[in-house]
Amino acid sequence: MADIFDYLNRRGVLSFAEDPFNEVDNLALALLVYADFNGIVDDSFNRVDLETADRLYFEKHSRRKARKSIFPFVRAPLLMDSMLKGERFRDTVLTKYVDIVSSEKDMQMAAVTFLLNDGSAYVAFRGTDTTVAGWKEDFNMSYLPDTEGQLSAVRYLNEVGKEIEGPIRVGGHSKGGNFSVYAAAFCDKEIQDRIIAVYTNDGPGFRKEIMEREAYKHILPKVTSIVPDTSIVGMLLTSNVGHIVVKSKYIGLMQHDAMTWEITRNRFKQTKQSALGSFINNSQKEWLSSLDDESREMFVNTLFSFFEATGMATFGEMMVNGRTSVGRIIDTIKHLPKEKQTELVSVLGGLLRSSRNVIRRQIGSIRKKG
Repeated sequence: MADIFDYLNRRGVLSFAEDPFNEVDNLALALLVYADFNGIVDDSFNRVDLETADRLYFEKHSRRKARKSIFPFVRAPLLMDSMLKGERFRDTVLTKYVDIVSSEKDMQMAAVTFLLNDGSAYVAFRGTDTTVAGWKEDFNMSYLPDTEGQLSAVRYLNEVGKEIEGPIRVGGHSKGGNFSVYAAAFCDKEIQDRIIAVYTNDGPGFRKEIMEREAYKHILPKVTSIVPDTSIVGMLLTSNVGHIVVKSKYIGLMQHDAMTWEITRNRFKQTKQSALGSFINNSQKEWLSSLDDESREMFVNTLFSFFEATGMATFGEMMVNGRTSVGRIIDTIKHLPKEKQTELVSVLGGLLRSSRNVIRRQIGSIRKKG
């Protein structure tokens, strides 16, 4: 069962002239943007070659810890080691790294642009990190047509497009995939015309009003959506894009880790959506359709008020300070106004009802077939 590292080690010897850019190359770059390039690649258009970026990164961070980590965003920088072994990515250049987090605006947007030796650029947007602000922005997508992170992604793509030449690919994993589609749809037309492909790797979709905009419809033919067979994040909301469904070495939520996706030669190993994936997808869609925007906003703000009450900016800090975090969250719940408690219970009850409805329909369908 080959994964992204196996692909780079085995097929990275082939140049883009020998084997043109493909969906797996996209994933490698979409994951590499999880690396913290602060102090290595700045937010101007100074250029840093991949070998230098790799050396400087691991002067600041431990390779050993990266290899032992269970977290994909910690392992992601190791992709550079594999990329440097072959001709395919060895001459890649990095430019324009930005990493913006704002708790005031409920936004998190990070991106870097890779200049490839085939003359093209890959603009990569990072998925959700461990910040509370980043996760809250994900939930905000359920009731806001446009988030601050999405708008920032458009500005970033416009800046890059005006500075560099040649064809452009745009992509990302998780929320980064959503940002990629949004930025490609709503960037300046002269830049959009140079975009040859957009990749969303298990990225969430959009609200209906976004999909009804002509700019969104215009970019759709260039969009490739890749999801694992039990996708949860990638099935949030809708996109009007067909999905490439791929096999993963793991099950359930762990499939969101794209380093577990199985690869055959230069393509992902495809499959069909699993029964669990279908159940989760149908349940969350029915649940969201039962809530108006006011209820969604209330639920998100109330839920994240618990996390914000800890006074910690990341979920990592909360885990390290577990006892303090839990104590503050419990205290916040205790002091929640009665009407907020009632609203929260009502929304969560709706999720349970939606799940039961989906189970009943699936059982009824099985009986009819029997």
